[in-house]
Formats: sequence, C-alpha cells, structure tokens
Amino acid sequence: MRVVVPAESKAGEKRVALLPDIISKLTKAGLSVSIESGAGIHAGASDESYIEQGAAIFSASDQRKELAGADVILSVQPLSPDQASNLKSGAITISFLSSVSAKESIDALAKSGATAFSLEALPRISRAQSMDALTSQALCAGYKAALVAAELSPRFFPLLMTAAGTVTPANVLVLGAGVAGLQAIATSRRLGAVVSAYDVRPSSADEVKSMGATFIELELEALEGSGGYAREMSEERAAKQRELLTPYITKSHVLITTAAVPGRAAPMLVTKQMYQAMAPGSVIVDLAAESGGNVEGSKPGEVITVGNSVLLWGGKDVPSQLPFHSSFLLSRNMVNLLLLMVKDGA
Repeated sequence: MRVVVPAESKAGEKRVALLPDIISKLTKAGLSVSIESGAGIHAGASDESYIEQGAAIFSASDQRKELAGADVILSVQPLSPDQASNLKSGAITISFLSSVSAKESIDALAKSGATAFSLEALPRISRAQSMDALTSQALCAGYKAALVAAELSPRFFPLLMTAAGTVTPANVLVLGAGVAGLQAIATSRRLGAVVSAYDVRPSSADEVKSMGATFIELELEALEGSGGYAREMSEERAAKQRELLTPYITKSHVLITTAAVPGRAAPMLVTKQMYQAMAPGSVIVDLAAESGGNVEGSKPGEVITVGNSVLLWGGKDVPSQLPFHSSFLLSRNMVNLLLLMVKDGA
C-alpha cells in the first residue's frame, strides 16, 4: 500500500500530515511512504529527515503522478478539486474535510471513486480518542490563545511584588470550557492570571475548578449535548445569557472565546454592547472567528481596535501557528486511524 503526503497548498497552512518520527510505524506495517519535497519544512522536518526514516521524496512537478498512483493520501486540508479528480478509484483520503466549506472537493472525490475520511466526523468515543484530531488541534489553539492575549495585553498577567509597589494580576475570562477553553485557562493560570470561565454545560465546572479557575454559574437552563458538545440555544436564552455575562466581561482585562461546533456557524456570545465598557487596553481573543465568530466584529487573521480602545484578535489557522506540535499530534491521529484499516501491508 502506497501512502502519499502532498505539500499543503492553502495559504497560511504550516502543518504537515506526517512527521518523520512516526513513519516507522507505517513502514513496519508494510506500507511505503512518499512525501512531497518541502512538505514538512515549517514543522521543522527536512527532506533528509524523512529519507532517514524510510520515506521517499518526490518533487512538486511529480505530485500529479504520485497522487494518481497513491492508495492512501494524507493531508491536513482537503485536497483541491483538481487533486481529488486525479485520484484512482478506490483510493483513500484522510484529512479535515468540512461538509460546509469543502463541498467542491467532496464532489470531486465522489466522482473519482475515492473513499474520503473526514477527521471532523470521527465519533467522540473512548476508542477513537487516539485519532481525535479536533481535540489535539483544539489543544494547540487554546494554548496559543492565552499566549496571544498575554502578548497583546499592556498588563502583566501575574501578581508581582516590587520595591516600587504591587502589580495586581490580570483578570482573564474564558467563554467555553471544551478542550481549547480548558487549555486557555490552564495556560493563563500558568502565566499567573486570575481566571474565571463560563460554559453552558454545568458538568464542565469541575474541570474548570481543577485548573485553578473560578466557574461562573448563571441561573440558566443547562445545554448538555452529545459528544462533549453543547446543544444550540434559543435566541431568548442567548439574550439572557449575554445580559448576565456582561458584568463579568466588563471587569475582565482579557476575554478569550472558544465556543465552536464542527460543521456549523459559531454561536454569537459577545455583542458590541457587551465589550463597550471594558477598560482601555483590554484584549479580546476570538478563536472562533473563522466559523462566524463568538464576538461581534471579529475578523479572521486581523487585530482591530473596537469599543473603548479594546484590541480584538480574530483567530485564523491557529493550530498552524504552532506547526511543530500541531503536526506532531496530528501525525499520530492520522497514523492511529490509518493502521486500523491495514492488515499485512494492504
């Protein structure tokens, strides 16, 4: 079985589907692996490091031929419609593959007779944890969100005792206590901030508290959903939630929003009116900006000034901003999934 990894073509995408250190798992299972030259450069993986681990390297000019002969294609982003149309019938692709944003690629894959596995569609069950790419990449995004907030903030995060006086810690509020939210909480706490968090699922309270943060309890209906996600809320409940959260947002120096549901638009959690009263120099980090945004006015990949001189950072390709470890984790997700389909090298 031939496994091919093309270089990512989407602007800003720095991850790679396989790092060299995981290739031996595939070769020991009887698979051959071919990597496009330069595919791992942003993740610190040279062509030579792939060759040392038993992979073959092909040039960009040979990509079309390599894809046409591949049994399995691993990529971070979906193959383009042109790439997908070049696959042989029966080929297998594994990648992120949103049914909302990758419709043309999905249509091309179907026409070519390929079988496409979407990493977003993996069930969130115990057996699939080692393949759960959404979780591994959300971990990277949550960590990065806290670092971005600390960098943009004009304040120290920790409490500091100095000869000139005491520096009080920053107040950080995290909305959404899924994987990204919990990592944002943990990283903000490590940086010394005072952290509070809210989630529509009361069951997340213990996890928030275990990170050393305060869980905000609002007198509202719980919205526990399946697979670790929250259920959609009615507009009436959303309006009440925004009203009750506004005082907490007002007194925060940093607001990090992390609420997202794969395949759907992100819920609007914070309106312009809610952040108007934040202190000058406050920072808002919206991790869900690419899927519609949790914060009104956020723009993917941009930092804009809103309200009372508040900086609003819109996330774009956030896991890709940590290309080594996001690729490290994603490689393992990919290989764990692929090896379930392999027996005696086929």
